[in-house]
Amino acid sequence: MNKINNLLDEKIVLDLFKKEILPKYPEFSDIKQIKTHLIKDNIWISTYHVVIEYQTTFINSDKKFETLPIYCTAHSDEPRLNSFEALTFLWQNGFNKGNLTILRPLFYLPDFNAFFYQGINGQNLYQYIRRKDVATIEAVAAKAAAWFAKLHHLSATAEAAKNFNPVNSLIETIIPGMAHALAKIKGQEPRYFEICRQAYEKINQEEKDFFASTGQRWLIHGDAHPENIIIIDKNKIGVIDFTDICLADYARDLGTFLQQLEFMMLRKIDDRLQVEKIKQLFLNSYFKNAKITLGDNLRKRINNYYNWTALRTAIFFLLKDKAEPERAHGLLIKISQNLKLNITI
Repeated sequence: MNKINNLLDEKIVLDLFKKEILPKYPEFSDIKQIKTHLIKDNIWISTYHVVIEYQTTFINSDKKFETLPIYCTAHSDEPRLNSFEALTFLWQNGFNKGNLTILRPLFYLPDFNAFFYQGINGQNLYQYIRRKDVATIEAVAAKAAAWFAKLHHLSATAEAAKNFNPVNSLIETIIPGMAHALAKIKGQEPRYFEICRQAYEKINQEEKDFFASTGQRWLIHGDAHPENIIIIDKNKIGVIDFTDICLADYARDLGTFLQQLEFMMLRKIDDRLQVEKIKQLFLNSYFKNAKITLGDNLRKRINNYYNWTALRTAIFFLLKDKAEPERAHGLLIKISQNLKLNITI
């Protein structure tokens, strides 16, 4: 039997939670029950990649019940320790307070490469984009910018932040790596190989040039997009998924979020002027909260990461199981224009 099934056994998990989690919640005297739900269900003979939700019913001092969503993310071949350590670091440095928050880290179980955390109740920003709720998108974009500014500022105010995912710090080393992707494109979609190759080389060199000019690095989220922004209530947001958190250029979070926000909004709202207005609102909020101005150097870096994110999105459509090259085509044309590449497709 695959050992991960132990984490689906409610009796085993109940005993585990009473030992590891209950002491972290002094307002509760006991745990009454746990109900499990597999969100990501990849369980093979001996390997696995799962996300499990545990609806956990606690008993408070008045003998009343309160149910909290506890989650586990586990991968047989990829430890989630970096996510646990990163969230713990953020939690200890003020991200558990105020209206810009995060998941609550609970504990790490090394025998399963499993990380447990308390979830956030709410819907992600993409759900509001799908509903074309422009007023909410505007408000949340501004709050998301403030959240990223808070994260990037932390590098300068807290004790030196550990690089929780060094491989993710550079475009060149991010797994599975561009060389791997380009090889697959050459075999499956050769029409797009040269434009992808040239775009990657130019984008990667831009990042190298910047890092050669400074030793400064900032703590970044590394996967900034609307589906990782959770709206808790009208005043409060949370950010999830810290697998890619690392020390890098903070412009990466900005360029990535702007590209993904634009890409998702244009598919659902199809109003270029409205999209550009919200993108500018995001940037203005970021600069206000970060107390910086947009100079030529920063603008260039943001644009570089915007193009990098667009390239990654295009490559996803080229290489996914049911490839959609028609969706990649427009992105690649825009990247070629932005980078002034002398190539046609």
